Amino acid sequence: DDAKNLKKRNVKALKDILINMSKVIYKTTWQEAQRLLLDNIEFVNDIELQNMDKEDALIVFEDHIRQLEKTHEDDIEIQKKHIRRTHRKNRETFLYFLDELHDQGKLHSMSLWTDLFNAISNDERFSKMLGQPGSTPLDLFKFYVEDLKARFHDEKKTIKEILKDKSFTIDVNSTIEEFVEIISTDKRTVSLDAGNIKLTFNSLMEKAQSKEKERLKDEVRKQKRLESNFKQLLKTKISSLNEQSKWEDIKIQIENDNDYQALPSEFDRI
Repeated sequence: DDAKNLKKRNVKALKDILINMSKVIYKTTWQEAQRLLLDNIEFVNDIELQNMDKEDALIVFEDHIRQLEKTHEDDIEIQKKHIRRTHRKNRETFLYFLDELHDQGKLHSMSLWTDLFNAISNDERFSKMLGQPGSTPLDLFKFYVEDLKARFHDEKKTIKEILKDKSFTIDVNSTIEEFVEIISTDKRTVSLDAGNIKLTFNSLMEKAQSKEKERLKDEVRKQKRLESNFKQLLKTKISSLNEQSKWEDIKIQIENDNDYQALPSEFDRI
């Protein structure tokens, strides 16, 4: 019993000494620990500890090291979590910054990194992102702009609905300022992206220009057809036409004919 009690006492005493020895860390070897113990006053002054069974002492040491290793690993994991949390927070804060730029109309679906780099790089929310793993500020910027671009078709549809409600049609003479003024009176535009608004205007203007181009082509074709019909009228109905013929005399003969009346002006007929 005495031996058992002594062993128990020595185990506890050595544990307490090791716990209080700051130089003993998770990677300290048994050889290093023994040298450190010889410099420890408590250990040196404890004769019974000096005579402790070496195998028992080694077991106590190994248990202590395992505990230190676990604590060290836990600390590393806590540190990693903290770093990951900081990095995540930096990304979130940077995205809030992009939201601010978007709300201010500075960032939109047509924005380029080069155009906004000066404004972005001077902000500390950009600086905090530098050097951390994962998405870079440029990556987040690109993702943000891509998300805005992905909204284009839905937002274009909304704008067209607003224009329909306002009974406003884009034609070749419409301006972007007029367009924005018209749609801005509708509360649905609050959430719309400035770039998508401009892209929608460009799209509608392109359509209007194409329509106008076709209209002009149709007018030219129609005019040519009318002129051709009128020439044919002159050929078929006026047999006595010659160089001495006067327009007034000819006009009397054909002015009631549909092909004559189809030409809108006297200038076109002469």
